[in-house]
Order: sequence, then C-alpha cells, then structure tokens
Amino acid sequence: MSHWTFLTNHAQVLLCIARNQSATAREIAVEVGITERAVQRILRDLHDAGYVSHTRVGRSNRYAIHGDTPMRHPAQQGLVVRELLDLLG
Repeated sequence: MSHWTFLTNHAQVLLCIARNQSATAREIAVEVGITERAVQRILRDLHDAGYVSHTRVGRSNRYAIHGDTPMRHPAQQGLVVRELLDLLG
C-alpha cells in the first residue's frame, strides 16, 4: 500500500497555524506527524516566502498568516493563500 497525502507538509503546517496562531513547533510537529526540526525548516520557508510572520510573546511565538500572498504553483495563478485556507478550514 502506498503512503501519500493530498497536502504537503508546508500546507499542513500553515493549516495548523491558521487553527492556532500560538501553537508551538512541538505541537505542530505532533499534529502534522513530522519532527520539530522539520517544522522549524517549514516555518522558515513560509516566513522567507512572505506567508507567515511571527512575534515573540514571552518565551513563545505568535504567528500571523499573510492571506493575500499569492499561491506559488502556476496551476493556482491568481489565487491567494487565504482562498486555500478558507477552502480547507
């Protein structure tokens, strides 16, 4: 039996943040089923691409999603990330 999913880990992390902007990397890792280090890499990718920013609140981060950022794949040209989150949320 093959093991695959419809959404990438990047999309899964973004959905976790959309549901809980105060989620820790450890909480996201558990929910997505990947390592905490992988979550940190994905968060850096999402930040560098302009999809997510964070502010420090005490010892944790609070994330903000920039919903007007365009989707990256040519098949989603003209769509913004908020539309994906609205569809899946």
